[in-house]
Amino acid sequence: MKIMFVCHGNICRSPMAEFILRDMLKRNGLSGEVSVASCATSSEEIWGGKGNPVYPPAKAELAKHGIDCTGKTAVQLQKKDYNSYDVFICMDSMNHRNIQRIFGSDPEHKIRKLMDYTNRGGDVADPWYTRRFDVTYRDIYDGCEGIIEKILNGDEL
Repeated sequence: MKIMFVCHGNICRSPMAEFILRDMLKRNGLSGEVSVASCATSSEEIWGGKGNPVYPPAKAELAKHGIDCTGKTAVQLQKKDYNSYDVFICMDSMNHRNIQRIFGSDPEHKIRKLMDYTNRGGDVADPWYTRRFDVTYRDIYDGCEGIIEKILNGDEL
């Protein structure tokens, strides 16, 4: 299974989700069964073909939980990615719209919102604006727990 997390710039929420889920997969002995990546809907954090690293407060929040994201840099979602991943999990409604715009359509219904894997639903607040990386971490963690539960139960994502 191949999962792509998506947010606006790929420097806060989607890389946090990528590395949180990777950590959970490892702890559950599932690393070899699931591939995880993350990307952006925009090119704002990519300059001259080189992506910016994970935003320092997001990196620090992950580090507080023993998760290292060293080496991750922003990349932009491409139309061709649609056929390379099983599911695209976005952080908010705007990301969902922008993914649809990039792909043109979603005939296999691969686009999901992360908070739909929780009992709360809604959007993961963007810590770029809220400055609450701890709250964002909690939301992403909860969503990733829902994903792990589905994988362990053999349910479709």
